[in-house]
Parts: sequence; structure tokens; C-alpha cells
Amino acid sequence: MTVSQDAARTEPVRPSPVRLAPARLSPIDVLRVGAGGLRTRPLRIALSALGIAIGIAAMLAVVGISASSRADLDRALDALGTNLLTAAPGQTLAGEDAKLPAGSIAMVRRIGPLRSVTATGSVQAKVYRNEHIPAGENGSIAVLAAQPDLLGTVGARLTEGRWLADSADGPVVVLGATAARRLGVDAPGQRVWLGEQWFSVVGLLAPVPLAAELDSAALVGWSAAERLLSFDGSPTMLYTRCAEESVEQVRSVLAATVNPETPHEVRVSRPSEALAAARATDTALNGQLLGLGVVALIVGGIGVANTMVISVLERRAEIGLRRALGATRGQIRSQFLCESLLLSVLGGGAGVLAGALVTAGYAGYRSWPLVLPVWALAGGVAATMLVGVTAGLYPAGRAARVPPSQALSQ
Repeated sequence: MTVSQDAARTEPVRPSPVRLAPARLSPIDVLRVGAGGLRTRPLRIALSALGIAIGIAAMLAVVGISASSRADLDRALDALGTNLLTAAPGQTLAGEDAKLPAGSIAMVRRIGPLRSVTATGSVQAKVYRNEHIPAGENGSIAVLAAQPDLLGTVGARLTEGRWLADSADGPVVVLGATAARRLGVDAPGQRVWLGEQWFSVVGLLAPVPLAAELDSAALVGWSAAERLLSFDGSPTMLYTRCAEESVEQVRSVLAATVNPETPHEVRVSRPSEALAAARATDTALNGQLLGLGVVALIVGGIGVANTMVISVLERRAEIGLRRALGATRGQIRSQFLCESLLLSVLGGGAGVLAGALVTAGYAGYRSWPLVLPVWALAGGVAATMLVGVTAGLYPAGRAARVPPSQALSQ
């Protein structure tokens, strides 16, 4: 046996180094550590969360108010109906004002799908509060002859008093909502100076959404207008109601039925389309406001990112100590990402609550039904989480790359 062999036998065996696996943090531990980091800087956290809250509240309030407004409009259209068509005189080829034929009402009644037909006619008369008012100060109030079935066809209602009985009526008048306000009439029983004679006010109309021209009108019975005000009996506006499924068919033949000789001189319209156009305008405006909410949300996200970057710089010693004690880069990254996410969720929760309260308050003020779309609430939560993750990625990655020795030496 050689000397080298003897030495090999007597040399002690060195144990291989044991590598300890880093402790694993459960989701609850990560959440607890992240929440602890937020509690150390309450004022800065509150200000950063406020930016997120403003953005979420703005977006949710815009969507909620818009949805509530549309619900109110849909409710009004359901009550008033979208099957109202009107026919009015247009212009001749020479550019002059056209007239509807005197027998147009009877001709329109022959259209099969129609449920009701009524009309108003312009009367060449002025109405004043009393006989001492100067002639030019009539408040732009039109005097119209009205048929007995006008209220039911246009969906109007009286706030006070009664409607016109036509043939049995003497010098009596019903005032639209705007006309009554301009004349200073607030209750039936008062008198107005109309067509150089006194007329008694027997009724007041509520605003008529689908026939706004009636709001600023003084309405006299058809026969009474012919007898007392020299009305010629020619209609200036026809109102028709038809079956919902027949609206387009009636619309296509209405002008030719009203004036078979010159149908191009008749303007046919559907008043509910004006309300739909107004809703489209509101939708466009809401889109702009929603864009401002998105900008506010981006600004809030930048505030969160700024807060987290400053937090990393201020806590380098803490990060180095945790790394020296065995915390992995992944655990450091998870901690700061969790802080960013919690900060955003805190602001987002406050924003959702504020947006809902603003929507409820405004809808209640306008007497609208409260509508908070589920997709808007879910979108607010999703946007909050997206902002939190996006704003926290860079600070979390930067914290994970801090060398322990460099951090502890500072």
C-alpha cells in the first residue's frame, strides 16, 4: 500500500453544502405585507387613491346618468307612443307657403291603418292679457282652432280645468303651458283679450312633448273659431295615430292623401324622431364626458405609479434587509405589486361608490328611474385593477432588482 493511498483513507469527508429553499408566501401573507406597506404613508396613499376615485366616479356617473336619461325617455315614448305622424303645409315650387286642402281631414280618415285623425288650424287673431296691452306685445302666442279629439291623439293632458266642447262652447279658450305663463294665467276662470273680445280660460295644458307647438298656443274650439273669429276651416297641422307596425306604410302615402295634386307641398314628420335625435345628441356629449373620465383615470394611474416609485426609493434599506434574510426577487415583486393593486382598488371602490351616489342624486332630482348598468360597475372594477397592475409593474420590478449589499450600505 502506498503513502498516497493511506492519506486518502485518513482524509475526512467534507459534507456537500445544503441549499435551503426560500420560504413561500401565501396569498394571505402577500396581502398582509402589501397592506402593511400602505399603512406607513396614509396621507400620500389617500391623495393617490383620490386620483383613481375621481376617474372611476366620473366614468360611472356619466354612464349612469346617460342610462337613466335614456330610460326616462323610453318611458315617455312608451307612454306617448311612437306612432304619431304629422302633416303640415310646406312650400310651393315658387317658394311661397302652401296650404292644406279644406277636405284633407276627411281624405286622411280613409287610410285603413289609422286609429285617429285630428287637426289644428291657424286663426288670424291675437291674444293679450287685457285690452290695454300694445298690439306688438302678444308674446308670440299663436291662436289655433282645435278639434275635440286633439288631446287623445297627441297625448296631451290638462293640468286644470276642462277641454273644449266645440259646438256647445262660446268664447272660451284653453291655454298651452307656455302661453299661460306668458299671459300670467295660473288657473281657469280668468279672462284674456282674444280677437278684440273677451274669452274665458276654461283649461290649462301640461307641456306636450310630441306637439311642442301647442305649448305656446291659445286653443279655441273649431266651430267657435269659425263663428267668432272668422276662421276659414282650413287645417294647418294634421295629427294621425296608426298601428305601430303600419307607421312606415302610412307615412309613405300620407302626403299624397292629404294633397293628391301636389304632394310635394306637404311635410310629413314623426315627432318621436326629434326626441330620438335629442337622445343621440346627449349620447355624443356623454361620450366626450366619458373621455374626460378616462383622462382623469390615466392621471390617477400616473399618481399611483409615482407613489410606488417613491416608496421603492424610500424603502431601499427595508428591501435590502428582506433580501439578505432570504426573500426572493419574486416575493419583493409580489409585495410591491400587491401594494399598487390595493391602492388602486381602494381608490376604485371609493370612485364606484361616489359615482353611484352622484347618479342616484341626479336621477332623483330629475325624477328619472335610477339605472346603473352592470357592465359599467364591472368595467369600473376592471379598470381599477388594470390601473393597479400597470402602475405597479415598473416599481415592483425596480424593487426586485435592488442588490441587498447596496441597499444595506445606504
